[in-house]
Amino acid sequence: MPEQKADDQSILLPVNDSGSSISCVRSLGKHDIRTIAISEHRDRPAFASRYCDETIIVPSPYDDLIAYKDGLLSAAERTDVHTIIPHREMDSYVLSKYQAEFEEHVVPLWPSFENVRIVHDSLRMADAARAAGIPTPETWSFEDVEDWDRELIVKPRYSILTSDYVSSLSPSDCEGKMDPVYIPPNTEPDLETIQAEMHKSDSHIPDHIPIVQEFIRDTRTEYGFRGLCDDGNSVLTCQKRQVRGTTYAGGASVFRETMRDPHIEELGRTLLEHLDWHGLASVQFLRDPESGEYKFTEINPRVWASLEMDVLAGADFPYAHWLLATNNADRIDPDYDVGTGNHLLIGELQYLWSVLRDEYPLVERPRFRRALWDVLSSCYDHPHFDYIHLDDPGPFARGVLNQLPIGGRSTGQVAGE
Repeated sequence: MPEQKADDQSILLPVNDSGSSISCVRSLGKHDIRTIAISEHRDRPAFASRYCDETIIVPSPYDDLIAYKDGLLSAAERTDVHTIIPHREMDSYVLSKYQAEFEEHVVPLWPSFENVRIVHDSLRMADAARAAGIPTPETWSFEDVEDWDRELIVKPRYSILTSDYVSSLSPSDCEGKMDPVYIPPNTEPDLETIQAEMHKSDSHIPDHIPIVQEFIRDTRTEYGFRGLCDDGNSVLTCQKRQVRGTTYAGGASVFRETMRDPHIEELGRTLLEHLDWHGLASVQFLRDPESGEYKFTEINPRVWASLEMDVLAGADFPYAHWLLATNNADRIDPDYDVGTGNHLLIGELQYLWSVLRDEYPLVERPRFRRALWDVLSSCYDHPHFDYIHLDDPGPFARGVLNQLPIGGRSTGQVAGE
């Protein structure tokens, strides 16, 4: 760990378009911590926040992962930068893989490369969860499935694709997150067709063999345990119940509420302690509707998209990250309010659009009038949104402009970042 300097008062934030980037900038700025937002795009909504003190443009990790790493490292070498908060899967990957280079300049408050490799690999992560005594859905490599007679879901094996995960890629290559595919009973899908649907690009990656999991019917209600850890010890935690996702089958969270369940607390802490986790993590669970048992699905080794909910409830993870990185963990407030809800407004529109147009063979479509009422009533009961803050309107205005033809981004945007 580098020696702390008196002028180390800045934090480096590799931001994306999600509300979590804006939440980080706002939280830290309100605590008089200087924020430096870094991205490959000049029109990130977080750049427009009144709490963003400086912006830096770097190469896109999707164009050249090594060049992106070098851009992050160049910013980290500044004497005023004390630590970095990873926001995307490639941030955790780059920071952990090249930790020896970064830790010469900043406090490395992120997981080890071995742990990142585990959580990015669904097969290895399922094995690790079972070793920790955590209930996990049955999981196989696609090529090992012998029985397609039940409800199953096909997912990418890796959270992102890099040369450490698939040999057909070079060290400069990086493929983003891919969508799962729902498989009805008695249907054996074609592997190449599944690969093409997942990658959604012209590149064919034959050595990325997806996984297959048993389908847990209540996929729409996802539960999350969020933790900030110091070598396996959770110093701040919070829990989330996802009420709606971007589709009626689930997906990224668009309406969520804080909750507290001792079973989730025990499962989350046990798993992160088993991994000797360092830094931020979001541990995801689904609840089996028949047994009531929580089953582990994945860990995100970074800031999670619905961070604004935690901050609103009092679990200020960005500020806690700073306190832990500056040896002030004793000042972290562990309490948070239960029942705090907030929305991703554009995500609510995506949900309603999904109700109108999508087809998921394993999930019953809700009636549109009921779905619309649920969205409107919850917005009335919980009038809190990821982007919209009256004292900081810039990110929302920038986000709207990005969606218009006159202000939209021409290249490089990756859906679902």
